[in-house]
Amino acid sequence: MHDRKGILSASEQSENKFYELIESLPMVAVQGYDRQRRVIYWNQASARLYGYSREEAQGQLLEDLIIPDHMRDDVIKAHSEWLQNTASIPAEELELKHKNGHLVPVYSSHVMLKQETGECEMFCIDISLEEQKRARDELYQRASFDDLTGLPNRHLMEAELASRLDEADRLQQEVAVVFIDLDNFKVINDTLGHHHGDKLLKAVAETLKRELRGGDLLSRFGGDEFVLLLFDFDGPEGIHELIFRLLNALEHEVKLDDDCYQVTASFGVSLFPHNGTTVSDLMGNADAAMYEAKEAGKNSVCFYTPDINDRLVSYQEITSLLRDALNNEGLELFYQPQVGLGEKRCDSCEALLRCFHGQPRAVSPATFIPVAEKSGLINRIGDWVIETACKQLSAWQKTEFKNVRIDINLSGRQLTNPYLANHILDTLVRYNLRPEQLGVELTENEVFGSDESQIKQLQILKQAGVHISIDDFGTGHSSLVYLRRLPVCGIKIDRSFLQHAMQNRADMAIMQAMITVGHSLGLSVLVEGVETEEQAKLVTDMGCDVAQGFLYAKPMPAAKTEEYLTNF
Repeated sequence: MHDRKGILSASEQSENKFYELIESLPMVAVQGYDRQRRVIYWNQASARLYGYSREEAQGQLLEDLIIPDHMRDDVIKAHSEWLQNTASIPAEELELKHKNGHLVPVYSSHVMLKQETGECEMFCIDISLEEQKRARDELYQRASFDDLTGLPNRHLMEAELASRLDEADRLQQEVAVVFIDLDNFKVINDTLGHHHGDKLLKAVAETLKRELRGGDLLSRFGGDEFVLLLFDFDGPEGIHELIFRLLNALEHEVKLDDDCYQVTASFGVSLFPHNGTTVSDLMGNADAAMYEAKEAGKNSVCFYTPDINDRLVSYQEITSLLRDALNNEGLELFYQPQVGLGEKRCDSCEALLRCFHGQPRAVSPATFIPVAEKSGLINRIGDWVIETACKQLSAWQKTEFKNVRIDINLSGRQLTNPYLANHILDTLVRYNLRPEQLGVELTENEVFGSDESQIKQLQILKQAGVHISIDDFGTGHSSLVYLRRLPVCGIKIDRSFLQHAMQNRADMAIMQAMITVGHSLGLSVLVEGVETEEQAKLVTDMGCDVAQGFLYAKPMPAAKTEEYLTNF
């Protein structure tokens, strides 16, 4: 700050107050630069953020101090444009240079003072984004890599495969998808315990990785299943040679707790473009070939051929079941209450689809939803869900449950329909309902993978008042930058985070970070899978808004839901 003697003018008093204000902000780094971009002011927060003391920074050029080399010319040009043409520099997220050489993520904004006097001074106001970046990196790690083995997870593997298929198509190259399933792993889990089984899975992953070449990609698909992608091989003979090397390693080299385990596995292989040209086709055919290897006696490899149709038969059976259910009232909506943790209110329920048609018990949605999407029936089923949920809301209009919201699940395939939003809103009007009475949920991967036309559908719904949530948050391609652009009202944290948070401080920290991020973006936060009072206390203490899980209620038919709401 400048020395002041005698009586200060009004402008000098104002300037003093300005400096006092910015010096008192411990978390906001403020720097001042003259017309030549030399430092004239450098507060303590700047010293902490960039590593230069006030004395070291004084008189230094901006571009020599904290600007990375690749930004240098652009910064000088932008500053000149501001001085000459009053073209102000927009606020944005940047990575600026620390004294030690590493990059510091900041949100940087700029203001120009004394322009009218010709003694222009530019002040930069920087807020550190290091904590947000760390949380974003942790979320990406969780979303892209398997917690247990450290291998790429299914989502990352499928994204990489899709990208490499485009390249292989252009270059007319082959790609191999190898589905690997450990034989009799359930017996190991049941006899030795899940903890021992997890340790064995980690050892298997390490054994497989040691035998692979540099360009191969091994991922954990789920459970005891792995998927291997091969992009450079010498025909089927080269694949056979590698797989037999893997089989041999599993039989002789899997070591755990100083013991050597003999592990066998079944391998199924599909080839691009011979056995499919899409990720789903290649994965499905490799999976079918793997089951053929198991049928053949396990501990072997099978290449997909057109006569491996077990999976196709099952697909046709489920497709037929769904068509019959749609045509003969074989579908039903169950409702699972969602409980507000603050006031202990139940103002919403998630609608969950059940298919009972011709079956003694409901067919799992995990079984029929993928088939519905692949067969194209998902749009008919989705329309039925919208109609049925609105009909139920209309019935509740005349009761004490008139303010309860029903949340329905939308498929990414439905979101591609350009008339979806209008169809939902028209259905609400037809039943004389307010948009606020309906909510829609989409999984993280579906909503983050949406294009502009799909996002527009969500914008129309949100602007009308429909509550929009991201389901299974944290399990897909998490992007905090993208999240703030989406027209959503809330996030639903996947149950797996709560389960892990009860035993692991790192998982608890990640879950807390997600809640904090959600709230900072003005979103409501719901956590799924609350089954015990201990879990309920944990999510309440973390500041979560709403909870859903068996502790409060299981999914149930409408009549049972009404009883629950009445008693609640």
